[in-house]
Amino acid sequence: MLVVDASASTRRHGALSHAKGLLGTVLQQAYQQRARVAVVHANGVQAQWPFQGQKSSAAMLAWVNELGAGGGTPLIEGLLQASEWLLERQRSKPGEQQRVLVITDGRLREWPALVPLACPSVLVDIESGPIRLGRARVLAEQLGAEYQHIDQLHAIAIS
Repeated sequence: MLVVDASASTRRHGALSHAKGLLGTVLQQAYQQRARVAVVHANGVQAQWPFQGQKSSAAMLAWVNELGAGGGTPLIEGLLQASEWLLERQRSKPGEQQRVLVITDGRLREWPALVPLACPSVLVDIESGPIRLGRARVLAEQLGAEYQHIDQLHAIAIS
């Protein structure tokens, strides 16, 4: 499952561009592995589900290419919906291996206490620029997710 924060703040300093590169790589790997993917897209007023459990496809890559940012950050709503979806999916497909990748700059003002996600999770912090608030790390801790900054991922890929 991918949970993608595409709020207006992700346009700053090329954060969304870096996220799109990561998304493209993840979806390409999912395609090669014939993995099913669900995507929660958080921007504007509410979280949206462009894909729910389909095999990775050219349509998903096209979605990444067209992905734009704007509006508010319904990320918490998207995370809550994703958590419910995962629990239902675990009941209906108990043998399925699940993982969650959350991509966000963490630029949320406040949020309620969150329950850890029900499967292995990684939060990739795309916050960039000279002033970093560091809220994505706190969000990762609450979700029980491994924290990675996108700069670290680029450094690993280059070396």
